[in-house]
Amino acid sequence: MNRTCYNTDLSLKDEGREVSLVGWVSKKRNLGALQFIDLRDRSGIIQITVQEGVSVPDVRNEYVIRVEGTVHKKDVPNKALKTGEIEVLAKKIEVFSKANPTPLIIADDTDALEDVRLKYRYLDLRRPVMRHNLEKRAQIVKAAHQYFDENGFIEVETPCLTLSTPEGARDYIVPSRVSHGCFYALPQSPQLFKQLLMIGGFERYYQIARCFRDEDLRQDRQPEFTQIDLEMSFLDQDEILTIMEGFLKKVFKETVNFDLKLPLRRLPYKEAVDVYGSDKPDTRFEMHLIEVTDVLKKTEFSGYQSAESIKALVVPGVAPVTSRKVIDNLTLEAKKFGFGGIGVYKVNNGTVESSLAKFMNEEQMKEFVALTKAKDGDLILVLAGKHDPVCFALGALRSKYAHELGYVKPNTYDLLWVVDFPLFEKDIHDGSYKPLHHPFTRPTPETAQYLDSDPSKVLSAAYDIVINGYEAGGGSLRIYDQDMQKKIFNILGFTNEDIARKFGYFVKAFQYGTPPHGGIAFGLERLSMIICGTDNIRDVIAFPKNLKATCPMSNAPEPVDEAQLKDVGIKIAEE
Repeated sequence: MNRTCYNTDLSLKDEGREVSLVGWVSKKRNLGALQFIDLRDRSGIIQITVQEGVSVPDVRNEYVIRVEGTVHKKDVPNKALKTGEIEVLAKKIEVFSKANPTPLIIADDTDALEDVRLKYRYLDLRRPVMRHNLEKRAQIVKAAHQYFDENGFIEVETPCLTLSTPEGARDYIVPSRVSHGCFYALPQSPQLFKQLLMIGGFERYYQIARCFRDEDLRQDRQPEFTQIDLEMSFLDQDEILTIMEGFLKKVFKETVNFDLKLPLRRLPYKEAVDVYGSDKPDTRFEMHLIEVTDVLKKTEFSGYQSAESIKALVVPGVAPVTSRKVIDNLTLEAKKFGFGGIGVYKVNNGTVESSLAKFMNEEQMKEFVALTKAKDGDLILVLAGKHDPVCFALGALRSKYAHELGYVKPNTYDLLWVVDFPLFEKDIHDGSYKPLHHPFTRPTPETAQYLDSDPSKVLSAAYDIVINGYEAGGGSLRIYDQDMQKKIFNILGFTNEDIARKFGYFVKAFQYGTPPHGGIAFGLERLSMIICGTDNIRDVIAFPKNLKATCPMSNAPEPVDEAQLKDVGIKIAEE
């Protein structure tokens, strides 16, 4: 279309240059003798000035146009624009296409609710902030290709139509037209295939992999998502983490010019839960959980006397503004984690004020305040019960208050590894074991001895990369011994028939020489979300689903024709 350059390629040094620009009309102002048009392309906005006597067609917001004109120095610069020192004096304007009035404002600060933005996503994508987010995402992918190609990794695509296997979430299943009654599953991850690539001798694999999980959604979760997926042979955990830290250093430098200091900290899972109340702790601020079991068990409150664990969280300076309504809301938060209530103590003159204070004597009160190091005006929140639920509930309140009180500074990044996870989690109802990560995670050598006597004591050679309180990726060393893999399957309750049906081809491959190997997967959307400074994963996906896993723009999912169902042998049951 005879475009000479992008808008923001132009500057004062181009004064007098004849140019041809294309884009959308962002805004138009008519001052009679002069007309001003803000022309927007993918690079940004430049002002077009139409002087008296220049004949131009009618143009309105979001019309697509071409402008021929001359670059001119502005009398009054606009510091808000990259092109604010110049304008283009129009000689000719051509309209490529017209536009109806838009249902949302095409600007960073739009007036539209998210449902409207998703319904008209093609308009929402014109907003500079959305373009910026997707550009950052593309930079991460580019950095991944460059870094892993340079470090001896081979990019390999794995199948999207595969066998349904238990990996922690529901599979999306796809019926087979050729084999009636049989189904493929969309991959929750390329886990089995990337391990088979290691058995196949590739040694270093990576893939920008599409993954699918049929699970309940939230702000940082989508039914279809992308992983930067990797697997490596003949490397130990330290070597794998060192390579991954190099990748993260490159990503943060090239996307936000942040110099990552290496090596990253490694925080054991137990310490993360005990101190921060989370297995993905945000350590940019303090507010640590405090163990107060010994002190409060001595009080007369029966709820404390029978508790396995009692933890406290001190929130500085908020006691004076903690009303009855606030306390009621704190109680509701505690109930989300299965607690009947929460202990709320206000510190005043070195003592505590609370409905539970009557169960303490003066000495216990002073010991409690001293242990928590709370000061006048501070609020102490206390939960009692099973250890992990207590920690996770207080951890959620820790995060809530930190954001409300401004403890989390924007454009800051804190990265760490969480390591030494439990290998299994135990079902509180039937006592059965489930893998905390997946069934192919290797136990640590120091704790593998407990597999036969007490599997709950076994730790895994797993590692999660945590950035600003988000799990941005995770992986582990894998089991490579077929006897060990069978033992893990047995602990998880798989029969020989289950193993043969769900993992037969995978287990068979172990009989032909399996190298020690391990891997990791980074969540591309979560990594992009963190780098872009948003807390909504849909802000870094071009065409996302909403919280109901539907697409407001295309209306997917929708019923299909009876003929299509008949082809694959499916009949929809009456509700």
